[in-house]
Amino acid sequence: MHLMCIAVLWVGWSWFAVGVAAALYVLRMFAITAFYHRYFSHKTFKASRLVQGVFAAIGATSVQRGPLWWAAHHRHHHRVTDTAEDPHSPGQHGFWRSHMGWFLTPRGFRTRWEAIPDLRKFPELRFIDRFDILLPVLLAAGLFALGGWLEEAAPQLGTSAWQLLVWGFFISTVVLFHATVTINSLSHKFGSRRFDTRDDSRNNWMLALLTFGEGWHNNHHFFPGSARQGFRWWEVDLTWYGLKAMSWLGLVRDLKPVPAGLIRAARGRA
Repeated sequence: MHLMCIAVLWVGWSWFAVGVAAALYVLRMFAITAFYHRYFSHKTFKASRLVQGVFAAIGATSVQRGPLWWAAHHRHHHRVTDTAEDPHSPGQHGFWRSHMGWFLTPRGFRTRWEAIPDLRKFPELRFIDRFDILLPVLLAAGLFALGGWLEEAAPQLGTSAWQLLVWGFFISTVVLFHATVTINSLSHKFGSRRFDTRDDSRNNWMLALLTFGEGWHNNHHFFPGSARQGFRWWEVDLTWYGLKAMSWLGLVRDLKPVPAGLIRAARGRA
């Protein structure tokens, strides 16, 4: 994945290809933060089986494995945060292991089925989890085919099969991956601590912007049961805004808010 990004030196760039890469970053980041994290891992809102399946599939194109694997490991992380049992604690295991090395181990690569009894009953989710490489391959093939067609049908866009593949899939996916895992490696080291949690979680506004609200990590570890992670009005949480919009459209429902008492407590803290 990372090596293929170097191909940008040969395929060049176009506004169309960069726009596709940005759009796929936004769509897939939302699928990861809203559904893989706040829905599958924490059940902070409700959705129909169709909606959960669609966003499980979109999230799987991010090459962050399937929704069951993702949710199972995240639930385990919350149970053992920043202890020796936490597979991606930077305080326990260092930067590189917490950033990406942990899931390359046999223990990290397997799905913790015991942690997700509520999710493993869905055969479509088990299918996506078992064949998690299928949807990224289909996305890559689709982008390659689209780029090839546009090269002939709309040459004014300045794109090609290889250019759209490199920008739309490889560059977008690699940036998305590293943005997501900074929450493991950086948000337990850098930032402010509003709440005295039993872990090293931090609030980091830069990571919050990059990850659509996930950087308000100390807030999240203090109260993981809320669909909203930015507790103050100025704590930008794009995932929360997207979920609110989806609720107005009837696509999701019963968004769990931050309790009023926590909002008042947050006002009195940094």
